Amino acid sequence: MIISRYDESVLHEAFGIGMSGVEGLGVGAGWGRVAPGQSSAAHQHDETEFFVIVEGRGEFTVDGRRHPAEPGVLALFEPFETHVLTNTGSTDLVFLTQYWRDARRAVVSSGDRRRTAFGDRPVFVFSTPPTPNGDLHLGHLSGPYLGADAYVRFQRMNGTDAWHLTGSDDYQSYVVDAARARGESPAETAAHYSAEIRRTLALMDIVPDQFTVTDTAPGYRDGLRDFFSRLVASGRVSVSERDALFDAVTGDYLYEVDVSGGCPGCGAGTGGNICEECGEPNTVADLTAPRSALSEAEPLRRPQARWSLPLHDFGPEVAEHHRAGRVPARLRELAARLFARPSLDVPVSHPADWGVPPAEQSTGADGTDGTDGQVVWVWPEMSYGFLHGIEALGGRVGREWRAAAPDADWKIVHFFGYDNSFYHAVLYPVLYRLAHPGWRPDIDYHVNEFYLLEGAKFSTSRRHAIWGKEILTPESVDAVRYFLARTRPEEERTDFRRAAFEQTVDSTLIGGWQRWLGGLGERIAKEYGGSAPDAGTWTPEHSAFLARLGARLAAVTGALRSDGFSLNRAAAELDGIVEDTRRFSRQESPTAHDEAWRSESRTAIALELAAARLLAHTAVPVMPRFGAKLAAALGLPEPADWPTTVELVPPGAEIRLADTVFFHPATAPGEGDR
Repeated sequence: MIISRYDESVLHEAFGIGMSGVEGLGVGAGWGRVAPGQSSAAHQHDETEFFVIVEGRGEFTVDGRRHPAEPGVLALFEPFETHVLTNTGSTDLVFLTQYWRDARRAVVSSGDRRRTAFGDRPVFVFSTPPTPNGDLHLGHLSGPYLGADAYVRFQRMNGTDAWHLTGSDDYQSYVVDAARARGESPAETAAHYSAEIRRTLALMDIVPDQFTVTDTAPGYRDGLRDFFSRLVASGRVSVSERDALFDAVTGDYLYEVDVSGGCPGCGAGTGGNICEECGEPNTVADLTAPRSALSEAEPLRRPQARWSLPLHDFGPEVAEHHRAGRVPARLRELAARLFARPSLDVPVSHPADWGVPPAEQSTGADGTDGTDGQVVWVWPEMSYGFLHGIEALGGRVGREWRAAAPDADWKIVHFFGYDNSFYHAVLYPVLYRLAHPGWRPDIDYHVNEFYLLEGAKFSTSRRHAIWGKEILTPESVDAVRYFLARTRPEEERTDFRRAAFEQTVDSTLIGGWQRWLGGLGERIAKEYGGSAPDAGTWTPEHSAFLARLGARLAAVTGALRSDGFSLNRAAAELDGIVEDTRRFSRQESPTAHDEAWRSESRTAIALELAAARLLAHTAVPVMPRFGAKLAAALGLPEPADWPTTVELVPPGAEIRLADTVFFHPATAPGEGDR
């Protein structure tokens, strides 16, 4: 017999709360206590675990969904479910837990689509707002924008309330630089390129649900000032005077586009404020051998008062945030590097004419050197911009979403390039905690590396780019989306090479996909009068092929769902469906016209059609036009739902594959229709 009593005197800290063990039960077990107003740390593991609430009241949060916790409630957590227990009462919340490993259950849970679904929660998927100092090229399109669009399409096919949000990041210093070159105001430059960006996205079949133009969005400036005032009211954002750089000839304050030098972290060449190579921020004054873009003279160094945040104080809070969502190791490693520094004071305002001045103004003791004439730095500004976008979207679709009162039920998903990692994954969680102390944002992060062009970085200034408008037409868009999905830089830098693109279109999409689908249509027209045959007798090879198609469905599903999202793998699996089917067709061809095997041949054709149906549905997130066109050629409605199994095309359906052209030969940029 084993008797164990709860004893608060033997509790020790674990998972952010008090815990003690219970021995001898044959499984892991323990008592736990959550103090009033406290929460356990968000965590997940491969064990199955349950809590039994003994006393007190609170709330479970499991994969972002909330459930009551009170005496008599037992909650079982499947492997890998992220769970938090919060005490919402005035007395201790006490519970008993047991946990054990079940390898089979863990494998099942890892592949369970219900576990990674979002239920009825709204899911806000952000692609980083582009800077309107130029149009979008393939380097831009391959990363956040294609990623977010495909992610939202897949989620919607699975019944999720998902939305794609982005906009134009108007108040960037890079807009000022572009406006100087164009001989116009920053507002004019921002408006021009913002419109061009939207047109290019539309050519890519990317039409965000919310596109916020920050310089003209109603209520944006007032909302940003309120957000900044909340940061100041927290007591952690305050005015401090630290060294800054100034142009020795013009006297202008230098940051971002107007200054460059050596990164204090990795030594690579970098601009002001962020290093594209290592992802670490700089304060400009710590650049090695700094150079001004405004004159040849060596920059001057002198103190400058700015609103600043002591980011180094928030390492534990950032780590807690990173444990709650999908945060790639690349981002966690960056955070570890940053918080290993002895200090990291981040200015959140800068002297500038272009931007939004805070409501608070500061004047130095002698009447000078305050923060008069400063604007909210555009990167902290973006953290508010995301919340504003949610509110603006809600106003258009009849939902009560407020930027000033973010909801714990919101699921936020960010797509961005690695050079933006510091802002999204380190700075913004801290700003949200200060501005909205009661909100614990549930955020997943999807990061891409640089996409190169013929071995070198895409560059607007050097005109080393392929612009979206140069290559995107109604006939080419699906091929471009497929190639970018297949080659986008998800884990390491990859390269767009025009010859490789043309080879992929000609050999894979036309020589592989189109050839198979057209040939299948011709065989059906000749043997079955253009109608889908019903399956007849099945051979072991037939059932084995059906199983392979099922495995492909599981693989492409895994590549597109939230925890394993990878367009590289998704595009490869789509091609795998085609290659598997072409091989199957060749294996079945010797008896295709033998009357003695007519029944088996019908089954083979029915299975090829099933593969085409599967391809039509699973291609939609990556290649929406192709998916709809293929479904129509199979006599099916436009795919709206994600398949849960492999299905045959209904017998008798009119098959128009032979007459349908899905892909066209690749043309060099500039040769196609604009």
